[in-house]
Amino acid sequence: MVRPPAVPPEEKVRIVLSILAGEMTVAEAARRAKVSEQSVGNWKRQFLESGRAGLAAGRSGPSSREQQLEAQVADLTQALGEAAVELRVWKKSAEGRPGPSRTSR
Repeated sequence: MVRPPAVPPEEKVRIVLSILAGEMTVAEAARRAKVSEQSVGNWKRQFLESGRAGLAAGRSGPSSREQQLEAQVADLTQALGEAAVELRVWKKSAEGRPGPSRTSR
């Protein structure tokens, strides 16, 4: 299935403003732009959230879920670093001690 060419941000703004002015419905706009009604609805939401810059960027910024995941990644990265340091310390402290012999297994 071939994806239709991207609609330029200026065209998205014109379409959204026409919808907001009551000049056409979302369904009419979608038909004319040859995109889904969901796409037009997304453009409208993005425009209302962040204006022209939102349509040009395609998003208004990271979602709350993305922010939550980024925080979780940072926490896990820190925990991994701390565990690596602890392991190094344990290995260093065990270097001088005699361990179990391999023949006793």
